[in-house]
Amino acid sequence: MAGYIPGIMVGIAQMIVVYIIARKKNYPRAEKVPLKEALRIARDSILGLLVAVIIIVGIVAGIFTATEASVVAVVYAMVITLFVYRSLDLKSLVTVFKNATLTIAQVLFLIANASAFSYIMAYLRIPYTVAHELLQITDNKYLLMLLINGVLLVLGMIMDMAPLILIVTPILLPIVTQLGWSPIQFGIILLLNLSIGLCTPPVGNTLFVGCAVGKTTIEKVMKAIWPFYIAMIVVLLLVTYVPWFTMFLGSKFSG
Repeated sequence: MAGYIPGIMVGIAQMIVVYIIARKKNYPRAEKVPLKEALRIARDSILGLLVAVIIIVGIVAGIFTATEASVVAVVYAMVITLFVYRSLDLKSLVTVFKNATLTIAQVLFLIANASAFSYIMAYLRIPYTVAHELLQITDNKYLLMLLINGVLLVLGMIMDMAPLILIVTPILLPIVTQLGWSPIQFGIILLLNLSIGLCTPPVGNTLFVGCAVGKTTIEKVMKAIWPFYIAMIVVLLLVTYVPWFTMFLGSKFSG
């Protein structure tokens, strides 16, 4: 629950970037949709939008885990697509599976290499060493949190998310709680940092997925998306230094 407001903030920040870029480059606008047509579109899309509802309600209610939610959502979407919207037939479904397999193969190869690198980093105790050295630089809690964010951003760029959470949480959590930050707030700060790392080279899993789906290269994409990194980092700093964004809902459901 603590992640909802920060997540919405990231979305709004990126919308603002899109709006600025669109105005600056004078992108064409679509024709305004009449209210009657908009209501019809909304009605027709309800079953598709229920995918998000199933995921959120299922996880919050404890019905299934995030991984299980993705499986349930895919099965539901496939049933709706085949038998309700009928935008795919069984022959087309084979092509979808083939394309998905090729994309997954690229990502799994990347994750395998990132996991091996994470093992080496953990074996050499590099995250522990970095965290220990941070404490030697300053005892100012605001400056220290800024440094922790910087370290997490860099580590998120070169290590896979899951092992990184397991490595840095027991190291950094006692430090930040001693400085006065809530464990809930730190959890969201950690995930925001590592989420930015997921779309940042050289080990950006979601960035590679996006490039594979869009059939483009990392080099071309990076030239276009750097303003979005600025927007995400601004949100990260707001979440770090303004506890309300995470604790308003997080504290209500922490029990």
